[in-house]
Amino acid sequence: MKKTTRGTIRVGVGGWNYAPWRGTFYPAKHPQSQELQFASSHLTSIEINSTYYGSQKRATFIKWHEETPQDFVFSVKAPRYATNRRVLAEAGATIERFLASGVTELKQKLGPINWQFLPTKTFDPTDCEAFLKLLPKQADGIALRHAIEARHESFHTPEFVAMARKHGVAIVRALDSQYPLIEDATTPFTYARVMGTEEKKPLGYSTSDLDRWAERVKAWASEGKVRRDVYLYFISGHKVVNPQAAMALIQRIG
Repeated sequence: MKKTTRGTIRVGVGGWNYAPWRGTFYPAKHPQSQELQFASSHLTSIEINSTYYGSQKRATFIKWHEETPQDFVFSVKAPRYATNRRVLAEAGATIERFLASGVTELKQKLGPINWQFLPTKTFDPTDCEAFLKLLPKQADGIALRHAIEARHESFHTPEFVAMARKHGVAIVRALDSQYPLIEDATTPFTYARVMGTEEKKPLGYSTSDLDRWAERVKAWASEGKVRRDVYLYFISGHKVVNPQAAMALIQRIG
């Protein structure tokens, strides 16, 4: 049997409690309390975004773990209180509280943590490196994967790429968006957020575009002959069709 060099590819959306998905993605009159179970049975990953706006209870993470399939994986947006600050190096206490809040109750379903910077946050090499040093490699015995979503053009520099690679942190690929696209691979996984679905297209993209996305994602998964896991999320754009875009891409990837 030929040994595959392709990493695991997971595709999904941001969040799952979105009213316009009721009757379009979720069946009519589907119980809202069962939306996560439905979404996780049709997608292979979901980016939790409620954690960005406020802390969640430990029991909530346990519930999310129990409601999803065994091979399902979440990514988690880190709290804005850690990243929306003038001095990133002072985020240590916030990072510790977040990791102690119960996020590790997701256990083997905990994928990458997305540390999203504001679009106005510029690259300060000293402060940025101090922040990267605060990101632990593990918590409660669980290995952690970190990704930085830098949204200011000043981060589009070899110095930031080298810094991320040195500290084992991925750089989020912002696709079809107004944000800088930094495509350098710095870790054994790729984290991508696609933001260009369109209202006039039932699947968010044309079928030919989705075919190209599938080939692009598969190339990432074996980039440089290295097994590289891929986490891709359809975010914003024409959000109503994002689940359809994700399912169409999952089907093409196989």
